[in-house]
Amino acid sequence: MCLGIPGRIVQLIDGVEQRAIVEVEGGLRREISMAVIGTEPPDGAGEGDWVLIHVGFAMARLDEEEAASTIETLRLFGSAYEDELTDFASRFSDEPDDLAGDGEIPVAEAELAAEGGSP
Repeated sequence: MCLGIPGRIVQLIDGVEQRAIVEVEGGLRREISMAVIGTEPPDGAGEGDWVLIHVGFAMARLDEEEAASTIETLRLFGSAYEDELTDFASRFSDEPDDLAGDGEIPVAEAELAAEGGSP
């Protein structure tokens, strides 16, 4: 199962590539793409905003009430939701991201990885 999970944006890290760090339930933080919804008003999201995350992308901005309600509903799924959080933790690790799912890592990230740095 592949669920969208709410996360709060804790940092916008790259305005050009529209990348952000989000925190999901349990305190797990990962880098995601903001390319789908953007970071500019009125529809984009910024630091402190909640977003619905699916396959490494912020798919929609949520208000805090919506995020809390979504988390409560997802908890009803039990192990499916727990599995999704585990998948989120492993899929979006400290390894360079393949956000497109095409086996390609963006050049800047590949270079940093080769140098022992992190994106």
